[in-house]
Amino acid sequence: MHQPIPYLSSHNNNNFYENYYYNKNKRKEKENNPCMLKMVSENAVIVIGRHGCCMTHVVKRLLQSLGVNPGIHEVEEEKDEVRVAKELEPMIQGKYIVQFPMVFIGGKLFGGLERVMATHISGELVPLLKQAGALWL
Repeated sequence: MHQPIPYLSSHNNNNFYENYYYNKNKRKEKENNPCMLKMVSENAVIVIGRHGCCMTHVVKRLLQSLGVNPGIHEVEEEKDEVRVAKELEPMIQGKYIVQFPMVFIGGKLFGGLERVMATHISGELVPLLKQAGALWL
């Protein structure tokens, strides 16, 4: 997302620009370091996937077509994938291999694209989403 650059007249101090870009980079670092466990526990449905991944997009669109507004966390780089996997290890408990996209429903790992599609086709996905509080109707 593009950030607007504030307008400054020529008589303003150049330190403003330095501080602006410094603070912008600090904000970006904070945005890229959310506490994954907190994010998963606070959202009824969250999708964690690679940035620009078509499978993440398919999961997101499927959930949105059902009326769910899932939280989306896109991992930018390979080092971030390792960090995210380490943060989510307590929730996964070694039962699953970490693969993206990962879908969490009701604070628990539900699975990936295959599991979401299979439960949708079988008709079991909507009741699970209702139980998790992601759907009301």
